[in-house]
Formats: sequence, structure tokens, C-alpha cells
Amino acid sequence: MSFGDIYNQKILEYAGNLPDLPRLDTPDASARRHSRVCGSTIEIDLKMEDGTVSAYGHEVATCALGQTSASIVAHNIVGATADGLRLVRTQMQAMLKADGPPPTGRFEDLKYLEPVKDFPQRHASVMLVFEAICDALDQIELQAKSA
Repeated sequence: MSFGDIYNQKILEYAGNLPDLPRLDTPDASARRHSRVCGSTIEIDLKMEDGTVSAYGHEVATCALGQTSASIVAHNIVGATADGLRLVRTQMQAMLKADGPPPTGRFEDLKYLEPVKDFPQRHASVMLVFEAICDALDQIELQAKSA
């Protein structure tokens, strides 16, 4: 498979349809992730209510692959649980690094990123959104424990 083969029609559709979700004024947590490999950056804001995402905002400056994962997440994150989001990160890591199956359920369209597994140098950009979200979830849990 050549590098150009990973840019299938679905990846290009999602990358081109990244939702405009402005940063939140009063998030429960914010996180930023940057890939030194490709220069991609994502910043996210999360608001949680009863363990479920109630609001999400982002600022995305990534390559098409990072935009695709950020777009799929943005379309599906409100209503997702913290545990569900951590599971999706684990599933994406396994899909990219250990030939695991793609996520199912609300994030099943992440399956379109499966060809990226053959290009380890592109894994970081795909994972940026998941790393940022889990960082924000960690912050929220830490705040809850110290409250």
C-alpha cells in the first residue's frame, strides 16, 4: 500500500467536514496536544454532566488524518461517557499498533482510518484528539477527587 492509498474517499469527506465547534467559555477542562512529527496541533474543551460529555469545543490545526479523527469524534462525542472515550483511545491504539479491530458503536466510522496502521509516522496525528480528550478527562477526575 502506498502512502496515497490511505486518503480514501471517507477520510477526505470527514477531513473536509470538520464541525466548527468553538472553544467553550467555561469548560470543565481543556487540553492541547501537538505532534512534533507533522506539526499538527489540537486544543479541546470538555464539559461533563453526570459522567457524560455535555459540551465539546475544539481548535484543530492538523493534517487530513488528524482532521478526520477529530471530525469523527466531534460528530459523536456529546453523550459519550468518560469510560467510553477511554475505551475508544485504547481501541484506536490497538488498531494502529497491534492489528486490533476498529472501534464500534458511536465511533465506528474510525474504521476508515484503519489503513493508517501501515504508516507508523502518521499514528501520532490520528491519536492527537484522543490524547487531548483523555488528558481533559484526567483533569476533571482530579478536580472531582480534590473537591
